[in-house]
Amino acid sequence: MKLNLKRPLAFFDLETTGTNIGADRIVEISVIKLNPDGSEEVKTWRVHPGIPIPLESSLVHGIYDEHIVNEKQFKELGQDIADFIADSDLAGYNSNKFDIPMLMEEFLRAGVSFSLDERHFVDVQNIFHQMEQRTLKAAYQFYCNKVIENAHSAEADTRATMEVLLAQIERYENVEWEDKKGNKTVPVVGDVEALHAFTNLSKPVDFAGRMVYNEQGEELINFGKHKGKRVEEVFNSEPSYYSWMMQGDFPLYTKRKLEEIYTRWNTKKTAERQANRAAQPKPADQQPAAPKPEYQKKEYTKPDHTKNQHHQNKPYKKNDEPAKPVNDDMLAQLALKFKKG
Repeated sequence: MKLNLKRPLAFFDLETTGTNIGADRIVEISVIKLNPDGSEEVKTWRVHPGIPIPLESSLVHGIYDEHIVNEKQFKELGQDIADFIADSDLAGYNSNKFDIPMLMEEFLRAGVSFSLDERHFVDVQNIFHQMEQRTLKAAYQFYCNKVIENAHSAEADTRATMEVLLAQIERYENVEWEDKKGNKTVPVVGDVEALHAFTNLSKPVDFAGRMVYNEQGEELINFGKHKGKRVEEVFNSEPSYYSWMMQGDFPLYTKRKLEEIYTRWNTKKTAERQANRAAQPKPADQQPAAPKPEYQKKEYTKPDHTKNQHHQNKPYKKNDEPAKPVNDDMLAQLALKFKKG
């Protein structure tokens, strides 16, 4: 069975300064673009990482600082790499967990526009591990009956990966596979879309695996205290979790996907708040005011002071007479009145 391609399939492999997607850098990338007509295009770039290559990494891939001292940095090469694989689906060995997120990290860091939307991703390691549980060296020996020459050079590993996939398609033609729920299928076929589905069973949102999709297509947190919870549910219960992840040591592509989810969630919450405000009755001070009664101006009338003349002409009563001044006779009478007997 041959691999039927609707568009190019770009096999690629990276050699890096280490395995930390957020902190390490690419030092070599090799791409073999397999076209629908069966032709191949091969390109390899050595990259100056901008940081020293740790000795333990150099001992694995054989690339030392002196080998890349005169090479261009990724920000100078990124657009050429993006253009070369722009029309392609992507394939690699452990590429879903490492090579694709590492490559996206470099693209984002360099400001190179490269979208993963509408692409298929074939991870040859996933086919191998799910069908045989081995390593690339063992896979090459097992499927192709060959030994990798110049192992851990980007092009040698890339070519071995391509040959392993083609051998896998031949080997597993009409072979059934049973998933954890007991469903049986024939997953390894010469169709990139079917291989994409089989090698992305965990349904990662961000390739680094910090978030995954559930069966309903909802994003879930896949690590830490919120593992298994919907991302939007975490935003509802702990809004600061978004800021913590955005400021943390997570890959840029993980942060980009998280930001997309947050924007969608925030838009939804804003719409809900506006709908709730519109449905609530307005406070009394915001209700339309009742019309005030028309003000009637009273005609001013000059006061008639003659109406009080009867008070002025009224004769004095006894109690109205003015008090007499105190004299000696009055004091003597008071003394007699209160004299002790």
